[in-house]
Amino acid sequence: MSPAPDDQLPRGLPGPLPEGESILWQGAPQARALARRALHERLVLLYFLGAACFVAGISWSRGRSVTEVAVALGLTALACLAVVAIIRIYAALVARTTVYTLTTRRIVMRIGVAWPITVNLPHAEIAGAAFRADPDGTGDIPVALGGEGRLAYFHLWPHARPWRVGRPEPMLRALPEVGQVAALLARSLGSGPLGRAAAARADSASAPDLARHPAAAA
Repeated sequence: MSPAPDDQLPRGLPGPLPEGESILWQGAPQARALARRALHERLVLLYFLGAACFVAGISWSRGRSVTEVAVALGLTALACLAVVAIIRIYAALVARTTVYTLTTRRIVMRIGVAWPITVNLPHAEIAGAAFRADPDGTGDIPVALGGEGRLAYFHLWPHARPWRVGRPEPMLRALPEVGQVAALLARSLGSGPLGRAAAARADSASAPDLARHPAAAA
């Protein structure tokens, strides 16, 4: 049988689903939340705020004129705007090119802006998962893997749990309505060997664990 053309494949999947497997949910990161958390937009703004204070203080201490101080601060502001623009453009591209898929048997992550890759995470290889929700309703779901399978951190980034370089954990990033997605994932995992009690725990927003071995979100 010849492979199906790309335009006939299910969105975000490397091929047609096997018989008996169905899609439960598909989604993508929210660009603004991704820029804020994964790309640290707020830290960048704080850095440039500190840089502006430093430039102003040094300029005044050296007797610079008001015009010179204003020019120096203006250049700092322009640099800040340029960096923030790059962050937001990249976040928008990541959100546009990413497809997270939850099926009855696995999690599939279609990621990559320039060189897209597909990461398959069968339920049987998932040791645990968790979620963290922000006040705006978006949040992250990191997935801990069991066995000897390893994924490269830099292949996953920014879809990876921060600082878990030695044993990377894939992460569904900046999901809108993350609580609903977490509950759906818990039920899906609960139908397999991870235990049916996970679904009941995920229904409570105060209980972030989705599975037997939780991986707390960073």
